[in-house]
Amino acid sequence: MPVRSIAGADAQYYLLSFDERGIERPESNGILLSDVVRNKIADPGEAITDVFFASHGWQGDIPAAIEQYDRWVGEMARSPDRETAHSVRPGFRAIVVGLHWPSLPFGDESQPADQGGGLLGADDAPDIDAQVAQYASSIADTPAAREAIRTILLANREDDGSSKSLPSDVGKAYRTLYAEAGLDDGAGDPGAPPGADRDAFDPDAIYGRARVVAAAEAEAAERGVLGGGFFDKLKGLVVAPLQQMSFWKMKDRARAIGESGAHALLVRLMKAARPETRFHLMGHSFGCIVVSATVAGAPGGEKLPRPVDSLFLVQGALSLWSYCADIPLARGTAGYFSRTLKEGLVRGPIVTTRSRFDTAVGKLYPTAVTLNDQFVLAADDLPKFGGIGTFGAQGLGALAVDREMGPGDTDYGFQNGRVYNLDANGVIRNGSGFSGAHSDIAHPEVAHVLWQAALTAP
Repeated sequence: MPVRSIAGADAQYYLLSFDERGIERPESNGILLSDVVRNKIADPGEAITDVFFASHGWQGDIPAAIEQYDRWVGEMARSPDRETAHSVRPGFRAIVVGLHWPSLPFGDESQPADQGGGLLGADDAPDIDAQVAQYASSIADTPAAREAIRTILLANREDDGSSKSLPSDVGKAYRTLYAEAGLDDGAGDPGAPPGADRDAFDPDAIYGRARVVAAAEAEAAERGVLGGGFFDKLKGLVVAPLQQMSFWKMKDRARAIGESGAHALLVRLMKAARPETRFHLMGHSFGCIVVSATVAGAPGGEKLPRPVDSLFLVQGALSLWSYCADIPLARGTAGYFSRTLKEGLVRGPIVTTRSRFDTAVGKLYPTAVTLNDQFVLAADDLPKFGGIGTFGAQGLGALAVDREMGPGDTDYGFQNGRVYNLDANGVIRNGSGFSGAHSDIAHPEVAHVLWQAALTAP
């Protein structure tokens, strides 16, 4: 993976690629780019003062990751805050590391424009082998898993929308696939690891719920509100549990990669760096799970040599209770990443963004983790299952501060050890279709927030 330079911005970044097990992929010449980064940070002649460590979210391949990092790093480089950093910190010299991890494309990348009812839209590609391979790589790639996926996809192609339940062979295929995926069973625990913080897997219930949603659209269509026939709206729903399982697997993979390869990399870079070098982490979407897990590490595993200096979670597709010490709806249960605050693993500010225009986190996230619509807390109108990108980090009491994302010259006055939930409705608002504004994050205002957090006084 070459070092990427941003045209017209006098900036570059290192793109490190990990496989689904959290193992770094060597470059074409056999070297590990992490060795290059580590040596650069350790070199006294380079005098690196700040390391920016980022993770993308729902990107399926290297070109998509590059496109996103080019935009992010470009906004950082063009920000006036870059000059401010040089003035307030003499000798400022930064290095940017972007992680690529295999999160296969879904949502806008595969959603038919007129798909209704399913969690992610059914893939209507004619090549069944390609479809099997796509789902296998995102859920479980074993002979048993592939055969189960093939059974499901063939049944989906034959589905005419009239069946009110899954065929028995499809139900059996789903149970086989779930076992092959190795996912922890959800039991409605909002403090469970990402991917398991959900209801238990019930393919028939998922299919039934998808039919209820599609039937509502079909009835509206018959009243002339929408186009299409009743049974047309109910076709293609056999894959709804398959798509939901893919969502859970990507959350689980993000956590596993963060706790393993990404955490080990950060430990190594911190040990190589000078004592005064600062480390700043940023994630987007499922990438917020990656960086949160990178900071926390695996439960009972090796700790970071020192705290990171800032953490920026942009439109996070992780639980709003992730950092809570005592979840209101499950007293005595802590959020999965609550030890980050308890153990002071971030000495600077933690900043989140939320936007009602992000329909991927606002609508997909709760749909994908619960089979039950009755999940809202009466006391404060917060859900048992919901994303930080919609609600911010919740359950933190006086430690958290709610603010509005302002213009690119806003002085946020961030303080160390605090959590700031920024309402970004005025900035992260552009987009349509399945994701809405989910990926609309390359703005000067967003880059300014990152810089403000990074430049917070020690």
